[in-house]
Amino acid sequence: MASRSFVAVSLLSFLFLFSSASGALPSDSDKVSLGLYYESLCPYSANFIINYLVKIFENGLISIVDLNLVPFGNAKIRGNNTIDCQHGPAECLLNTVEACAIDVWPDLSQHFSFIYCIETLVYERKYPQWETCFEKLGLDPKPISDCYNSGYGKELELKYAAETNGLQPPHKYVPWVVVDGQPLYEEYENFISYICKAYKGPSIPSACNELSLNTIVKENVNPAGPVCYTEETIKPTLSSIIGSTIKAWMQRMNRAALI
Repeated sequence: MASRSFVAVSLLSFLFLFSSASGALPSDSDKVSLGLYYESLCPYSANFIINYLVKIFENGLISIVDLNLVPFGNAKIRGNNTIDCQHGPAECLLNTVEACAIDVWPDLSQHFSFIYCIETLVYERKYPQWETCFEKLGLDPKPISDCYNSGYGKELELKYAAETNGLQPPHKYVPWVVVDGQPLYEEYENFISYICKAYKGPSIPSACNELSLNTIVKENVNPAGPVCYTEETIKPTLSSIIGSTIKAWMQRMNRAALI
């Protein structure tokens, strides 16, 4: 089996060749928008990127997709615009590094391969080795270092914070997947079916032919795949559990008193 590092390099080569054949691609107006709101150290975000999102590159569906990656997730903006990340300072670092990559290398063939490489290391619990991705992909680390150290990376993160916090309806967890403005909630792993259903271009990609397009988004169902919840989602859930426990205990005490 090929290593994920080899997959990242192969993906970069494929995307370069793919972008060179742009004459055969659908117009931008035909493309389906796909937004991924995530945070770098959420293992479930990493899982989605390297085991699910990558499929649109492997099956060619990327040709009809306008992909928007937003590395901010469940982080919070505190006083003086400081950023508090759910998985600590290391996540803030990698969120910013990935934001810088998207800005420094706007070409999808570069920034997605770089993010894929980092998230593979996150998935394998080797994320302290993230800088090896520069060498693996033949990328110059200086533009990323300059972006981060100059403070521009933080400006990018504040921009992504505004985009994430402006979502309607608000996100409840990450990965939070949105197709043409519609969040997929618990159906996020089935995102390819939603892309195919939303596509209104001249010809349906072959990757869509074998899929069931009978898709219904349900807003208040627990996600089928694991996720990293926001604090706002966790707290009411915990409160409701405590409340239910107390209520059940009181009912048992009342029944005992009647015996």
